[in-house]
Amino acid sequence: MDTEKANNTEKRVFTTGEAAKVCGVSQQTIIRSFDAGRLTGFKVPGSKFRRIPRDELVRFMRANGMPLEALGEDGSVARVLLISADQAVSRLVESTLKDDRRFSLVTANNAFDAGLLTESFKPGLVILSTRHDEIDPVAICRRLRSRSESADVRILSLGGASDSSRPESLRRAGANEVLIVPCAGDLLLRRLVSLLASASER
Repeated sequence: MDTEKANNTEKRVFTTGEAAKVCGVSQQTIIRSFDAGRLTGFKVPGSKFRRIPRDELVRFMRANGMPLEALGEDGSVARVLLISADQAVSRLVESTLKDDRRFSLVTANNAFDAGLLTESFKPGLVILSTRHDEIDPVAICRRLRSRSESADVRILSLGGASDSSRPESLRRAGANEVLIVPCAGDLLLRRLVSLLASASER
């Protein structure tokens, strides 16, 4: 990795000039996108200088089909966090994704670890099992939606038809989709790909 790319990997906030260089467009294009609300950020107090947080720049680049290599990121790999204390659900997800290079999967088996991994791993998609008393899926959905760093994450809930957390409760709490298990791995994979595609279109 060259020095400039290494610096971009660590950078959390970008100037309009830096953002333009990363995106491969003119600085004026970035400024116009910022002023039109297509690219959000903030202005330095007492000045006209614009600043763009890293997560917003990544979102903007993905939405416009721009490669993320200049940021030191591989935009083709989706980060998936599985929150599950149910072995059957964990086996289903892990067997479905283990050989698929489009996904990077980490697992948390309790709410505390889920919170830590949400901050450090920064998943684009969360798979949430509802089939264990140790995890309150409705509370986790609400917590994810209430935090700025995870408010836009895609959430897929996996559970049984008789689980206490009903689909409508999960959707009201912020789940994007609810899937009843057991289910086939190819069905799960199709739902995951669809959710990620909908996130990139926002």
